[in-house]
Amino acid sequence: SAPPKKIVAPTVSQINAEYVTQLANKYWAPHVKKTLAFDVKVIEDVYTKEIVRSKFAIRKIMLLEFSQYLENYLWMNYSPEVSSKAYLMSICCMVNEKFRENVPAWETFKKRPEHFPFFFKRILEASLVEDESEYSLHEQTVLLLFLDHCFNSLEVDLIRGQVQQLISLPMWMALQPNRLEQELKKTPKLRKFWNLIKKNDAKMDEDSRMQAYRERRFLSQLIQKFISVLKSIPVSGPISMDKVHYCERFIELMLDLEALLPTRRWFNTVLDDSHLVVHCYLSSLAKREKEGHLFCQLLDMLKFYTGFEINDQTGNALTENEMTTIHYDRITSLQRAAFAHFPELYDFALSNVAAVDTRDALVKLFGPLSSNVLHQVASYLCLLPPLPEGEDTSHEKEFLLELLVSRHERRISQIQQLNQMPLYPTEKIIWDENIVPTEYYSGEGCLALPKLNLQFLTLHDYLLRNFNLFRLESTYEIRQDIEDSVSRMKPWLSEYGGVVFGGWARMAQPIVSFTVVEVAKPNIGENWPMRVRADVTINLNVRDNIKDEWEVFFWGSGLRKHDVCFLITVRPMQPYGTKFDRRQPFVEQTGLVYVRGCEIQGMLDEKGRVIEEGPEPKPRLKGDCRTYRVFLDPNQYQQDMTNTIQNGAEDVYETFNIIMRRKPKENNFKALLETIRNLMNTDCVVPDWLHDIILGYGDPSSAHYSKMPNQIATLDFNDTFLSIDHLKASFPGYSVKVTVDNPDLHVPPFRITFPMKGGGKGTKRKEDGSEENPEEAKTLIVEPHVIPNRGPYPYNQPKRNTIQFTHTQIEAIRAGMQPGLTMVVGPPGTGKTDVAVQIISNLYHNFPEQRTLIVTHSNQALNQLFEKIMALDIDERHLLRLGHGEEELETEKDFSRYGRVNYVLARRLELLREVGRLQESLGVPGDVSYTCETAGHFFLYQV
Repeated sequence: SAPPKKIVAPTVSQINAEYVTQLANKYWAPHVKKTLAFDVKVIEDVYTKEIVRSKFAIRKIMLLEFSQYLENYLWMNYSPEVSSKAYLMSICCMVNEKFRENVPAWETFKKRPEHFPFFFKRILEASLVEDESEYSLHEQTVLLLFLDHCFNSLEVDLIRGQVQQLISLPMWMALQPNRLEQELKKTPKLRKFWNLIKKNDAKMDEDSRMQAYRERRFLSQLIQKFISVLKSIPVSGPISMDKVHYCERFIELMLDLEALLPTRRWFNTVLDDSHLVVHCYLSSLAKREKEGHLFCQLLDMLKFYTGFEINDQTGNALTENEMTTIHYDRITSLQRAAFAHFPELYDFALSNVAAVDTRDALVKLFGPLSSNVLHQVASYLCLLPPLPEGEDTSHEKEFLLELLVSRHERRISQIQQLNQMPLYPTEKIIWDENIVPTEYYSGEGCLALPKLNLQFLTLHDYLLRNFNLFRLESTYEIRQDIEDSVSRMKPWLSEYGGVVFGGWARMAQPIVSFTVVEVAKPNIGENWPMRVRADVTINLNVRDNIKDEWEVFFWGSGLRKHDVCFLITVRPMQPYGTKFDRRQPFVEQTGLVYVRGCEIQGMLDEKGRVIEEGPEPKPRLKGDCRTYRVFLDPNQYQQDMTNTIQNGAEDVYETFNIIMRRKPKENNFKALLETIRNLMNTDCVVPDWLHDIILGYGDPSSAHYSKMPNQIATLDFNDTFLSIDHLKASFPGYSVKVTVDNPDLHVPPFRITFPMKGGGKGTKRKEDGSEENPEEAKTLIVEPHVIPNRGPYPYNQPKRNTIQFTHTQIEAIRAGMQPGLTMVVGPPGTGKTDVAVQIISNLYHNFPEQRTLIVTHSNQALNQLFEKIMALDIDERHLLRLGHGEEELETEKDFSRYGRVNYVLARRLELLREVGRLQESLGVPGDVSYTCETAGHFFLYQV
């Protein structure tokens, strides 16, 4: 396929020259004072001449959107009387264009909502039309995309009101009766609701009932229509791309319905009952390698979401044990069916589950059975309607077998799948346009990517979508870096059949030799090695400043431990001297074959040992040859080795000829992905009060400290207040009651006890039944206290805050000290940093046994915070600065990891010198300041 072209925005003169613009100036342009009266024929004209004739060209639709066609003409004049096919399609095209351009799409409809229900019903009817002469497949794809946008806009009340009719419990009407009975048995409370629905239906008049039935069966009928389109695609020969695009958009719609809890709750059962996924996997489109590539990727995602580890009714994530129980229940019900009704499956019925739940075992057991017997087994499990006596099944044997096998085979748990996944991208992913689109992606086609919505199924789903998207975002940057470096190196085919490099690149070097030096044994329960290490040798015959960048020393701009590099194999076909053409596909020109990631452990010294990180002086290496010890990805290594042994593929690790590094600033993707993966492997990651908010459920304000059940009544505000007057001014609306009467003792630091609200559960009552006095609810009890004396020297005195905070800032500090989520927002210069520093200081003093982690978006912001924290009463040994920004701190002290160790050692010597001074002044003989132990004895016996 041709590489995607960049969509160029039209110029003003081009816009003005267009027929659409001239029409707009007559009929609906906002800047025209006097426009012509509304004419339906204009809409018909624009649709047939501009939209359909140009095959829905983005350029034409963009111009219509630019001229405010939807707002000022289409929706403004819409009513049931003028509704026509062209009118419906024009509105859908405009809404889809707004979503493509990422601008709000529903505002116009919210302003005039009265005709929306009628319009939506027309859309539903049009989506189900089978006759292509009435609505072409391209038009039906536009309708599908519009519906997808509707289902993804449930936060808009207007849309939710219409969509709810399609995806609520009554849609189970579309299930076959046996399956419905089975589902209602599983959740007894649903039967009560179901009976109520039936009762309400009986009270409806005929027209309303028919309309309700149409809405409830809509998605089920849409699935049947899709299956008929899918089956019309041949295995080979010419193919209509409109059909392919329709199928891709349809799977995208199914995916979006499955990935949102409000739509999934009832729809998942209907989708399962339609066996859509099985039909898709057996379809001709899935077998076509080129045209079906994106379809198969979307289908894999749909299969993943249909079996997602969540309870559809309660919305709770299912544990590993619960998933195993569901799997065992399915197999045992199949065994019961076999035992009771099918004597030929007697062996299967008496086998243990582990022996029969693999795909191979199930195919071997059920493969020899006839289609009719397979249908009977499936109907016994309520998967298909019962087969009438003496009739043959209408289903193919392949479908029946796949239905039983895919439902009962053992599946890898989500977390296992994730743990077996390589973290570095390979050449297969890097240049796959469906997953990593080029910069020219126009938003026309769909992509096999997870979407970030307002709601997520479970925390695992939230992390997994971010994991996949972040992985692919970093892959896009990696692709650009590889293309840049490799094309600069100009790989050509030498006369002897090898590779010769005609250029050079700062970020890449040819590899002299590469050897795998260690493959460690797997951990128990894993099938990939614990670690894989290799040695890479390169020849640094380059300028000194570039050589420094490649040497692994732990300062400056050189490579560091844990930096990620890429090992690349190129086998160019172009002869010596061929010019590199950036407009042509990169992979074919350079002959790039493999890409694998690795992580630097360190550089080897002359004896072959890794030069350790640390403050000691580094050895100076002779010559230009440098060898690096690197960690390879164990999962990727396992996959490659399996591929080599089972399929006779080439050993990738004997072919690398380029190593490429990246700028450290942009190269943290592996550590991030590893962190997300570790998070997904731990059980409790997010506190309960934040859990639902992250997933998009519940009330966002419920994480505020005032709504928390575990508010802290008494807080030590330490040096926040400069005086008692400052304290009183900081709490307007409260009366302040000091525990000591002497005004001379009303000096900071203060402890404040706040009146506790009753948690919103009605008025608080005292034990004697009388209601709490409202004045008490507005009284602060203030207790001044004295900090214990820290020693006689001036430097022992604590540093104090000197800023007089306003009452709003004090409220932010109070919120920050309480459990819950605190978000401080303000323009520059409003004291956000000072408030943050004061919160940190107060937390440090109130909860000395807890640790505080500070994360900022830049090194500069962190350094600003750090310098202000150092000016407050926080013990220097408790401060640690991580990251590469340590060098920019405006201080002589070293707050890095090594600096902290050195500080503790220096502090020890300083304290022992003080012990020596004390010993001299007391005239005690001996060397008591030799170690901490002797100093301890001295304190015990002499002091």
